[in-house]
Amino acid sequence: MWGRGFRPFFLAAGGYGGALTLDWIAIWRGIWPAPAWLASSLWHAHEMLFGLVAAAIAGFLTTAVPVWTGRRALAGPPLMALTALWAAGRLAMLSAGALPAGLVAGVDLAFLPALALVLARHLWRTGQRRNYGIPCVIAALALANAAVHAQALGWAPSSASRTLRFAVDAVVILIVVIGGRITPAFTANALRLRGVAAVVHSHPWLDRLAVAFVVGVAIADLLAPGSPASAALSCMAGLLVAARMAGWQTARTWSDPLVASLHAGMAWVAIGLLVVGAGGLGWPLAGTAGLHALTAGAMGSMILAVMTRVSLGHTGRPLVLPAGAAGCYLLVHAGAAARVGAGLAPVEQQTSLLVAAGLLWAAAFWLFTLLYWRILTRPRVDGKEG
Repeated sequence: MWGRGFRPFFLAAGGYGGALTLDWIAIWRGIWPAPAWLASSLWHAHEMLFGLVAAAIAGFLTTAVPVWTGRRALAGPPLMALTALWAAGRLAMLSAGALPAGLVAGVDLAFLPALALVLARHLWRTGQRRNYGIPCVIAALALANAAVHAQALGWAPSSASRTLRFAVDAVVILIVVIGGRITPAFTANALRLRGVAAVVHSHPWLDRLAVAFVVGVAIADLLAPGSPASAALSCMAGLLVAARMAGWQTARTWSDPLVASLHAGMAWVAIGLLVVGAGGLGWPLAGTAGLHALTAGAMGSMILAVMTRVSLGHTGRPLVLPAGAAGCYLLVHAGAAARVGAGLAPVEQQTSLLVAAGLLWAAAFWLFTLLYWRILTRPRVDGKEG
């Protein structure tokens, strides 16, 4: 359980992702009260980003960065301590109102800086300049979290919505950077193993341009949210993300769900950026449609795509989905489509779509937890460490 970071953090993401979605439906429908912390919608957004998404990021990066650097992975008591920081933050946020706001903030804010330090220690000691930006993005997420708590403490009125949106953009940056590396690489490996004579093309200049525009979107959303400049940058970023997928042989991956799921996650990024940009430029599109294409769509599907694959590879198992695991992908995409559709549907249809979206999304994450519990809690099948 404590041999590598993906084990506890992927289980946490799966379990908390399902529970949090159902909890939000119950709060929204008035079944039980929300924690007394800003508006209930802000609490929901915070926990999705700094609870669920942060756990998935931590699980992937604490596992991948040691592979990139050749250094010993975080394991044992240090990994237990990092996981405990995450769990303590979730308990604090669930207890907001019952605990002093300052205590809630202090406990919740501890996790991301600790994660950034763990990653920086690996990367900077090995001179991994190519990856220096990763702990910087984690640090930016930590600052965004602090700005949200500043409003809860009454120190910075109206800072939460803007910084939560910046946090969404920061996570999208990570997806575009890391997904842009692993998706074509895994696709090329899968096609080669199948004997498919197709070349996967990645263009470094196009990758850099896509990342630059997504960073530009984050900066514009922070400094000039809702502006024409922000909308135009979002449209260009979406087009660039789609353009660099043109050489990835996406059409040849559908027979391999482990690979196709990565392509689908990146497609949600392009769709989300384009819908956000088009809405900002005056198209009749609800702002929530693009936002949830990036969150429920891109983040949800990419998290499950990475967790289902990494959990197999790093426990020494063949890269073959367990029976029924493809259902995770179908459920999360259906839930995301329903959530995006709710922002575009007539008012009388929105409630049913929102409830359906939440139930489908929760089912996706709990199905992952059910099917991967034994994989994540048992030793590697090849007898190796981790």
